[in-house]
Amino acid sequence: MTQAVFDSAAQPAAQPTPIPLRELLPWVVFGGLLLLLALYFVGAEQGATSLVPGMYVHEFVHDGRHLLGFPCH
Repeated sequence: MTQAVFDSAAQPAAQPTPIPLRELLPWVVFGGLLLLLALYFVGAEQGATSLVPGMYVHEFVHDGRHLLGFPCH
């Protein structure tokens, strides 16, 4: 009876397998594009480069603009 307890305790723990770069790369590119899009909307969405008419986006990201050090007015 005690031998079975020792045998199960001697088994190695499961090791995590690394994620291959080929599977990770598309997610990194997708995340980078989302980050650049968010940076555009926070930092440059106003004036001549505006994609959305009006001041809706500017007012929505106004505090984030100041927090990140972008000038806006």
